[in-house]
Amino acid sequence: MLIDNFKRKIEYLRVSVTDRCDLRCTYCMVEDMKFLPRQEVLSIEEIIKLISIFNKLGVKKYRLTGGEPLVRKGIVDIIEYLNELKKKELIQEHTLTTNGTNLNKYSEILKKNGINRINVSLDTLNPERFKEITRWGDVNKVLEGIQAALDSGIKVKINTVVTKDFNDDELIEIINWSEKKNIDVSLIEVMPIGSIGEERFNQYKLMSLVEKDLIEKLSLTKSHFRTNGPSRYFERNNSKQKIGFISALSHNFCDTCNRIRMTCTGKLFMCLGQNDFVDLKYPLREKKSEDVIKMIEYAMTIKPKSHDFEIKKDDYKGYINRYMNQTGG
Repeated sequence: MLIDNFKRKIEYLRVSVTDRCDLRCTYCMVEDMKFLPRQEVLSIEEIIKLISIFNKLGVKKYRLTGGEPLVRKGIVDIIEYLNELKKKELIQEHTLTTNGTNLNKYSEILKKNGINRINVSLDTLNPERFKEITRWGDVNKVLEGIQAALDSGIKVKINTVVTKDFNDDELIEIINWSEKKNIDVSLIEVMPIGSIGEERFNQYKLMSLVEKDLIEKLSLTKSHFRTNGPSRYFERNNSKQKIGFISALSHNFCDTCNRIRMTCTGKLFMCLGQNDFVDLKYPLREKKSEDVIKMIEYAMTIKPKSHDFEIKKDDYKGYINRYMNQTGG
């Protein structure tokens, strides 16, 4: 069992299997993103080995992220391995966060291999806006992928990053569209991750204002529903839909954090909102599993009580100096 210095039981690992993506969302990365050299990225076998080590240390819940996880060659091998652990009751759940562009191809494979729910990032239903925020994406491809996942029996949740003066006027439309398909929605506050300076400040909208507005317009009431993530959920009258709010800056949720994140290069980040990490790649490649375990146990001693997120116009001290695609959401 992994426990940090604040008595939080760490049982949930988010694994970024690649930094690559087939979109270029403006809040996630720069347009001319330079991706990691292949030799720096963990092999599929190395990722599976690390998952095995974490599982032996008591981690029972896994989420595969990216970049875009479904563009990683060999991703099915990881999913199949996690499903075998699940069948043996060694883990409780394995899930996936995706941009949805490859769900037509993979939905049935995901369901067959024990993935019963996924998160899909979708910030707008408008084709032109979607192309703008993703820099070249086709929203219809994503919508078709979502439908394919639903048809395969996978529960879908939509993740929408609320961006000031871009999609903040479209939130009710996204929520209503999702309700018709029995899909829950989480609205996410822009976080200061990635070195794009003042542009990040201009994207930020205070989630408490969004929350207040939607509670009034949709008659939302607080829900006791919880998942492994940080969403605070609300329910609509006469509806099964749940609407979550993730507000890392305006509503800190660190006191219940049970998560750690591993990048595709083997860096273990104890907090999305901190720059500290331990590097598991080198002892792993030297076949020293005992050293990997020691580093993971050490990481628990330096997991911070809370993040240092802060968004200011001219002061970037609270900004994280890596892009979201490098750590995963």
